[in-house]
Amino acid sequence: MTGNEQRYISEAFESNWIAPMGANVNQFEAEMAAYATTQAAAALSSGTAAIHLALQLLGIGKGDRVFCSSLTFVASANPILYGGAEPVFIDSEEETWNMSPWALQKAFAAAEQEGKLPKAVIIVHIYGQSARMDELIALCDHYGVPVIEDAAESLGSTYKGKKTGSLGAYGIYSFNGNKIITTSGGGMLVSNDRKGIAQARFLASQAKDDAPFYEHSRVGYNYRMSNVLAGIGRAQLEAIELRVSARRAVFNRYFSALGKHEAVKFQPELEGTRSNRWLTVLLLDPARTDRSPDAIREWLETENIETRRVWKPLHLQPLFAGCKFYSHNPHGKTAVSEKLFTEGLCLPSGSDLQPEQQQRIIGLLEEILA
Repeated sequence: MTGNEQRYISEAFESNWIAPMGANVNQFEAEMAAYATTQAAAALSSGTAAIHLALQLLGIGKGDRVFCSSLTFVASANPILYGGAEPVFIDSEEETWNMSPWALQKAFAAAEQEGKLPKAVIIVHIYGQSARMDELIALCDHYGVPVIEDAAESLGSTYKGKKTGSLGAYGIYSFNGNKIITTSGGGMLVSNDRKGIAQARFLASQAKDDAPFYEHSRVGYNYRMSNVLAGIGRAQLEAIELRVSARRAVFNRYFSALGKHEAVKFQPELEGTRSNRWLTVLLLDPARTDRSPDAIREWLETENIETRRVWKPLHLQPLFAGCKFYSHNPHGKTAVSEKLFTEGLCLPSGSDLQPEQQQRIIGLLEEILA
């Protein structure tokens, strides 16, 4: 917490606006839109809800296809299933670990030949690093397909000076408890389409029609953020640049200590981008060390230090068995996302991680990798 949250929470209590709607919600939306450099924003109950509403606004339903990054948390793709659409997964590239333009081109070519283009492409910026947006958006524009940016992990990151989440038709952020800023739980949908965001607010409020009684002509959802949580978000957003600086400092300390180890590589930062370094993630080259990510994870756990594996690609998840997947690599070679999952480990990266705490972690990693 920043210490300023209580002021906004108190204002919510004093105004007797606790539930959804209220001054904090309105202000948080305006402040997030200004920060993201978009025309409008809708404060919601989660980033997952924001993806679901973005799909709804684009008219995606049963039988439609949506292309989605494979190397991501399942919440990026679950909303595709909510309305009966079909996810198609796209591999990563090594330069960003995000969606591969080469794999996306293969997927588009196959879909065009089949006569069934996707209705949207969900591009995810994992661990805070932006995807290669110029190439990806150019491909989507060529085929006339809108982009949804899943910037749940990349609030505060930039691509060629632009905020991640602001480059597609819709962008989404998450304020879950583990994100770079938090409302304990919540999300935001941002866009330059003011009418679309207004429609998102309508759908998120149970789709109550403009009538003097409860009239409903379409399915709605209970997706609005509360006035109290929006107050927390306002205080958190005031500290976003401090949080980004803190996470980048954590990354730099890891990189300075371990970056020269022959078996270790860190997630790259593409030229012209700034990652918020939400999580510091390293790869262990199996040709240069016999220490696996799981072995290190289990060993550090005995020292009461939590680490996590890189996201298991969605095309390998039982939930999505049978879904199409397009690899960055030629047939027969391991997909990039699968390699990253096999070799990757996420290190403790909290904004409040103290240098002496981090030095202990680094010392243990140096010991096990020696």
